[in-house]
Amino acid sequence: MRLLIIGAMQGQLGAATKIAMDRGAKVTLANDIDQALAELRGGKGADLALCDVTLDIGRLVRSLAAERICTPVVAAGIGTDARKAVDAIRAGAKEYLPLPPDPELIAAVLSAVADESHQLIYEDEAMGQVIALADQVSGSDASILITGESGTGKEVLARYVHRKSSRADKPFISINCAAIPDNLLESELFGHEKGSFTGAVARRVGKFEEANGGTLLLDEISEMDVRLQAKLLRAIQEREIDRVGGTKPVKVDIRIVATSNRDLAEAVKRGTFREDLLYRLNVVNLRLPALRERPKDILALARHFAHKYAEVNGAPFRPLASVTERLLISHNWRGNVRELENTIHRAVLLANGAEISPEAIRLPDGTQVGNGPGNDISGPVKAVVDTANALAARGLVGRTVAEVERDLILDTLDHCLGNRTHAANILGISIRTLRNKLREYSQSGLAVPQPGEARAAALG
Repeated sequence: MRLLIIGAMQGQLGAATKIAMDRGAKVTLANDIDQALAELRGGKGADLALCDVTLDIGRLVRSLAAERICTPVVAAGIGTDARKAVDAIRAGAKEYLPLPPDPELIAAVLSAVADESHQLIYEDEAMGQVIALADQVSGSDASILITGESGTGKEVLARYVHRKSSRADKPFISINCAAIPDNLLESELFGHEKGSFTGAVARRVGKFEEANGGTLLLDEISEMDVRLQAKLLRAIQEREIDRVGGTKPVKVDIRIVATSNRDLAEAVKRGTFREDLLYRLNVVNLRLPALRERPKDILALARHFAHKYAEVNGAPFRPLASVTERLLISHNWRGNVRELENTIHRAVLLANGAEISPEAIRLPDGTQVGNGPGNDISGPVKAVVDTANALAARGLVGRTVAEVERDLILDTLDHCLGNRTHAANILGISIRTLRNKLREYSQSGLAVPQPGEARAAALG
């Protein structure tokens, strides 16, 4: 977390700085807006700018926007002057922080842009294999290509690789190649000299220099124009870059991580991606499986997001109901983790009662998760959904939770032909818990399916 503090803040600067550093932030100080802009143009970069409210925050925000420096601004000032707070927000500040600084409040502001949002949550073996390979190669300086569908968490994995590398205490800089117009991307990557084009009001270093010593993430590399790919290839090969309008090369020491949701080999055949660049980037390929390919992660992530968004929104925490969890497993999740996160965030806001029920699990168009088109439910997942529907048809009113749980476990085991491991995975419980439950049912005189067997007329 890189924090830029701008201004004197009426003597509260030292206290704010100490609190931020105690929370793990790397702090840079600037006396005024001009010095702050010079620091940002010079490549030190910042994840957040904390600016004295007595300075011209509007000018700072406009300057950052004009030069495409994506650093959020938080205003800070003595006391809780409502007028100052409103003026700062209207000028473009993301938040107003009253001084003297409160440690917990500063911690909350820092966490909003810190790596908390980049946690790597997984339980599925398919994801575990990817993480094992990432652990194995993170310590090297080899370029890594992370591939996978949109929303699978490619940037999260890139940050994980950086944290595990020898460059972990150096910058992690990300640039989305698809989000920046082609005519500006070169300047964003390599920087420019003053006057090299209209709007170049001062020399500014690019992402390559900003990431010096650390890791540069080239997000969605497949969207880069093929002409710029040649300059990128040279920068990777020679470890030096040329600023736009510059007269001499600049040495850089970075580790390259690139991501793509497209088939780059196919892009090479079409002539939209350079084959030699692909070889340079794809020293190691980490392929992230789609969420539907790692079903255990669906529940692990859903439970994580339920906690996270209850806290973020100041809402009471509600656990996911068992039938809700089965519904989540049955959905195709074409938007992967991003779609799941948005769905759970919405559910936290819509839920009523003690648990998050299926009624709260809806897509933006109001369609219930699991009922929309494109959900190809088959095999064991379909079996457990069918089981849930059969149980619902029986009628749950007047039955205890223990009875419903018992029938669900035994019916699921029937559909798995007695396979304990498979049934435990579908039910989202440990194999040990399942065995304890089955032992309890067997001791009470109930028929328990043995491996390769199913109870006759289980749903009869």
